[in-house]
Amino acid sequence: MTESLIFFAVAGLILLGAARVVASRDLVHAVLWLAVVLVLTAGMFLLLGAPFLAGVQLLLYTGGVITLMLFGVMLTRRHHEIGVEVDSSRRLPGALGALALFGAMACAIFRTDLPAWPSSAPIPAPAIRRAFFTDHLVP
Repeated sequence: MTESLIFFAVAGLILLGAARVVASRDLVHAVLWLAVVLVLTAGMFLLLGAPFLAGVQLLLYTGGVITLMLFGVMLTRRHHEIGVEVDSSRRLPGALGALALFGAMACAIFRTDLPAWPSSAPIPAPAIRRAFFTDHLVP
């Protein structure tokens, strides 16, 4: 019960952070909110019993990509002088498209036979490597 509550709390925080990424008017703030989302995604991997993927998420994405994005933004733009103008005339079609995509994904998830909760044993890195290079090589 508590695992489910923690899972949904982290998922809610990820959605909140993603909304802040999109709604942020300052580009540096958007990148920092993206870093928050990526750290929470690593936390989600830990909750699902994949510590290796959580570590990769933290090292590659949160550590590397966010650092490069911040350097790129700060070196190439004068972010304090440039404001982002938001055109609100396309919000309704965007919201309808997002709702349709959410409905399609929810329908696909509910029609798939998935276990209620994954096993609590962590998956070893050699098993992940073997799965990537044998069963899931083409996808």
